[in-house]
Amino acid sequence: MGRAMRSFGLLAVVAAAAAGASCGDAIRQGRSPGILVVNGMQAATGDKPTTFTSNLISDVVNMVRTPAPCSDTNPCSVVYNDLGQATLSLVMKDIAVAPTSNNNVTVTRYRVVYTRADGRNTPGVDVPFAIDGAATALIPADGSTVIVGFDLVRNTAKEEAPLVQLINGSNILSVIATVTFYGKDIVGNDVSASGQIQITFANFFG
Repeated sequence: MGRAMRSFGLLAVVAAAAAGASCGDAIRQGRSPGILVVNGMQAATGDKPTTFTSNLISDVVNMVRTPAPCSDTNPCSVVYNDLGQATLSLVMKDIAVAPTSNNNVTVTRYRVVYTRADGRNTPGVDVPFAIDGAATALIPADGSTVIVGFDLVRNTAKEEAPLVQLINGSNILSVIATVTFYGKDIVGNDVSASGQIQITFANFFG
């Protein structure tokens, strides 16, 4: 009898642990039946805002020669923001469940965090400060893709440390930008997804 009671108690502990792990997974995955997916990410420099590439080569300052008073002999320095675009879609957690319009997701904001491969990641010292911004897009539950545009690097970041120190030197700073998009499905469940893109900063033409 005592052995049976001990076995029952052990099974109860195991069951409780399994239930706790399942609950943790559910919390991490969110309550929405759909999963937001970042299918791809590209970037474009501010002086060529329609030319998107898989990695960003970002000039911390640009010398322009038009319009006047800028000229070939007296170019003007301009600081551009850099643009990003992400291709988003939605998939169902249970592929056996047919999606409905209630599963559509509206993305409303994003956050960009910059990190370095060497682990030196103090904002404003080693990497630019993280940024938050608004980006509104409806992601349908039928699996079709939607391109969402956003600011990947703000021009103000190029006027602050550590990027401003690159203007008068030959140093190069490489970072990984992690972009996370946040939204809700139609019934109010929170949804998010992240993607990454590499950025190389320097004064390339100074």
